[in-house]
Amino acid sequence: MSDDRWDLLAVTTGAFFVTMVARLAPSPLVPDVMGTFGVTKSTVGLALTGMWAAYALFQFPAGVVADRIGERRVVLAAIASTGLASVVLAFAPTFPLFAVGAVALGSSAGLYFTAGASFLTAQFDETGRALGVHELGASVAGLVAPVASAAVAARYDWRAGMLVPAGVAAVVLVLFWWRTPATPPTDPDQSLADQLNVSRLTALLTRPSVLLTTVLGMGGFFTWQSFSSFFPTFLVEYANLTEGRASLVFGGVFALTIVGAPALGWASDRTGRDVAIAGSFASGVAGYAILLFATGPAALVAGATLVGGGLFWPGVVNSRFMDHLAPDERGTGFGLVRSVLLLGSSLGSGVTGALADAVGWPAAYGLVAAVLATLLAALVAVHALGIDA
Repeated sequence: MSDDRWDLLAVTTGAFFVTMVARLAPSPLVPDVMGTFGVTKSTVGLALTGMWAAYALFQFPAGVVADRIGERRVVLAAIASTGLASVVLAFAPTFPLFAVGAVALGSSAGLYFTAGASFLTAQFDETGRALGVHELGASVAGLVAPVASAAVAARYDWRAGMLVPAGVAAVVLVLFWWRTPATPPTDPDQSLADQLNVSRLTALLTRPSVLLTTVLGMGGFFTWQSFSSFFPTFLVEYANLTEGRASLVFGGVFALTIVGAPALGWASDRTGRDVAIAGSFASGVAGYAILLFATGPAALVAGATLVGGGLFWPGVVNSRFMDHLAPDERGTGFGLVRSVLLLGSSLGSGVTGALADAVGWPAAYGLVAAVLATLLAALVAVHALGIDA
């Protein structure tokens, strides 16, 4: 790989890092937010669901716009607006305005992924490897964001912790602007009506290979959002850890993905996407089962490690999409499937918070394990029956 392409991969991964830091920074601060505004986990979960829903909805228009003006401009806009939204979230004086800030943050971050992934796919032949490395943005964010926001909040207050993403965004904005060339529009002459043709988009969504990948991604990201929104709170309330230790475990799980996500992406280029995805889902099922039904430090370490393995799959799922999308479908088309799958999966935060309030953590994270097990069974069934998907 040439030095120039390493630069492009590095700064694009940095852009993903910014949008992920912004979405993860609130997670370890949920108890403080609840205390400040006098709200429940269900209410906070609803606000976070709004953030993820907005993130989902903006994937599609981001793809449409990227096709018309180029990916670079869209990525720059996403970085800048994500930083500004983090500032709004930090200074919200009431919970309704906090919720509005969360939705604004989700919308801003949602502009990024379709443009960023399409940009990298055009640069690399081995998309599993490239998009696997790209997932380092999420992995490193998961390691850094909870610890950094919790540490800043402990020294000052939770609002200062919410400002961490804004500082990161300013640095990455300059680096991305400096190191990436202008990208021409993919199809500037195509009319907006053609891009938004309902029949064409419906045919893409119902294509068996795309439909199966969408289902895998929707269920997978449902569990990912359940994890990212409430895992530190789960560790505090169910495993009796302190907030500081819960944040360290939360970050440690993401640290595993720093190695695991690129490795799984590399392996999927050689062994096939579905084998890699199935292995990751199986790891997640085992991890949640251990955390819910076993006790002690060894069980905590084993369960958290396996849950980490259950987070290795996103880059492989994105590569599975790219395998089945034509080059001219990787803007608008990829944005559409991302919006659909992420919109459905955005319920993860709200459902998890509501179940934890109403029934308890075994039901909340038991559902997460059940979703992963169902996806694993569906994937096995498709291959056992020889279905072409």
